[in-house]
Amino acid sequence: MVFPHPTASAAPYGGRMSRWLGLLARLVVGGTWIWAGWLKLPDPEASVTAVRAYQLLPPAAADAVGRGLPAVEIAVGVLLVLGLFTRVAAAASALLLAAFIVGIASVWVRGIPISCGCFGDGGYDPDAFSQYPWEIARDAGLLAASGLVWWVRRTRLALDGLVFPA
Repeated sequence: MVFPHPTASAAPYGGRMSRWLGLLARLVVGGTWIWAGWLKLPDPEASVTAVRAYQLLPPAAADAVGRGLPAVEIAVGVLLVLGLFTRVAAAASALLLAAFIVGIASVWVRGIPISCGCFGDGGYDPDAFSQYPWEIARDAGLLAASGLVWWVRRTRLALDGLVFPA
């Protein structure tokens, strides 16, 4: 059985609506990535500290991830906001968010009280356990929005339509 794509002409209203919803999702997720990466840029050591606090990677890998993550977040965010290589950016966003959800759930289960480091802070946080459910919910919502952007393929006001005409 073949299901029509949301932008198919068989459902013009639904297709238009999904493209506008895709635009909204693209801007929210992209803006969040840009903001998260931008806040980490001035202090790369804080980003390294945040990644190390999860105790999931060897120190050298944690350092590399901590230093590179802000640039990756900004790049994914800019691509999403511009609507350029949108499906690739949405897939990268979804993979990053899935990794973050696993990381937060991991420290929660292991009883490690740390700030998620999502927006530039990291390390010990005595209130972390009350924050973990909200952080996971936020990331799950952003993951769902990334999935929507990937699924819709073409959203409104995207450069993909100019660079890669259908």
